[in-house]
Amino acid sequence: MMVKFETKENYTVDDLRRLVAVLRHPGGCPWDGEQTHESIRRNFIEEAYEVAEAIDEKSPAHLKEELGDVLLQVLFHASIEEDAGRFDLDDVADGICKKLIFRHPHVFGGAAESNWEELKRQEKGQTTYTATLQSVARSLPGLWRAEKLQTKAAKAGFEWPDVQGAMDKLAEELDELRTAVRDKSNVEEELGDLLFAAVKVGRFFQIDPEDALAGTCEKFIRRFAGVEAAAAAQGQDMRDLTVDQLMVLWNREKHPENEERKGNQP
Repeated sequence: MMVKFETKENYTVDDLRRLVAVLRHPGGCPWDGEQTHESIRRNFIEEAYEVAEAIDEKSPAHLKEELGDVLLQVLFHASIEEDAGRFDLDDVADGICKKLIFRHPHVFGGAAESNWEELKRQEKGQTTYTATLQSVARSLPGLWRAEKLQTKAAKAGFEWPDVQGAMDKLAEELDELRTAVRDKSNVEEELGDLLFAAVKVGRFFQIDPEDALAGTCEKFIRRFAGVEAAAAAQGQDMRDLTVDQLMVLWNREKHPENEERKGNQP
């Protein structure tokens, strides 16, 4: 039996809300009806990253599409809770409206200015600096979580006076990782410490660690493609070359200016 749903030239958020309800309930889509918060958790994360990609592309059309996918996720989760009788989409809107009003007393409460972090601490009942660290979502990408933890710790005065202290700590952690690798013990822990220290260095230059790593990933792909092309030009598959031979090709990609200088020599 087909479900009747009014065909329109343009739909609204309310239409989407009703559509989700139709899909999730008897007579709708069996797959949609079986989903839980846990089963579509990853979908939500992936859709958020696709929004970020659309922003990076500076494509309004793509951004509109991806925001729609995220909005669907919000309505889907709210619909699950509405069926359980715990809250609905209006309760979600009520909560965020109250939060925004509370955090903007300079706009809605007559205060000349506001301390955003202090207001958040009051709202969440956080009485210690440690509580603010514990509130940072564990599901964040590791580099972002490290940055947020460090930023919140810095508000308690737990910060190097300048980047040299962070650089010294990075060198210390690298030495400890070398020892761990040599001893084949605690490598994961020491690698984590090294990454955490690297994030600290980036903070002194307002560098987003995820952006920095993303840039390096793209650079790696670009250079790797050059290595593969160079091997193919020699009539070889990369797997047929030794690591030393591959490193020669890699260094040519990394430092093309050296090859240009060699080419210009008489």
